[in-house]
Amino acid sequence: MTAILQADHVHHTFTAANGQTIIALEDVSLALSPGTFTALIGPSGCGKSTLLRILAGLVKPTSGQVQFGGLPLHRPQRQISMIFQKDNLMPWRTVYENIELPLQLAGVSKNEREQRVARLLYVTGLLGFENQFPAELSGGMAQRVAIARGLVNEPDVLLMDEPFGALDALTREQMGQELLRIWSTTQATVVMVTHSISEAVFLADRVLVMSPRPGHFIREVTVPFTRPRSIELLTDSTFTLLEAQIRAAIH
Repeated sequence: MTAILQADHVHHTFTAANGQTIIALEDVSLALSPGTFTALIGPSGCGKSTLLRILAGLVKPTSGQVQFGGLPLHRPQRQISMIFQKDNLMPWRTVYENIELPLQLAGVSKNEREQRVARLLYVTGLLGFENQFPAELSGGMAQRVAIARGLVNEPDVLLMDEPFGALDALTREQMGQELLRIWSTTQATVVMVTHSISEAVFLADRVLVMSPRPGHFIREVTVPFTRPRSIELLTDSTFTLLEAQIRAAIH
């Protein structure tokens, strides 16, 4: 299957505040097939977030190339959305207005905006909260708004950088299940950075393990479980074995 998003021999360096040159990524290649869910995992500082920003077109790699739809990616694209660990909602805008914002900036008609936002309010379980402000929401609800905003442009690719990292363990588990439910209603290709091994195995079709800096891939683990997935999967013996393989690769 032709990759929708592809990185070829990507290297990236940057200069630290003390003037030291840091090699963040070294010879990273990655091909993402349409409609797949890939998790990136590795030790802190290994370049996961940097790689995600390069795939989003937010950062230009020092060398190597990223292609989106077969064409070189040089800048952010509307069809590639990114969701960060912090929800980054605008506190003076309601839930509805936060979700609607990317469509307003893109000049989408009012009627089309209303239809898309209404659908996402339903899909993300936010109906009844559309007139609330971010300060009135729980962390999990605010992250749902961020996910809805990331999906409102109907992107081909959704990049997620530790989207549940700021949540407590129970809410994080619930949001993982919600993400799978929401994702099942879209055709988006998802790449998610996480520090949670169980979260990576539960959500993804494959897990890519990165080395300490300079980051590169050291292990690819294919997740064999069918969808939809239930929380009971966490106690499955194969699930536990995959966790152990990933943990061993990281350490």
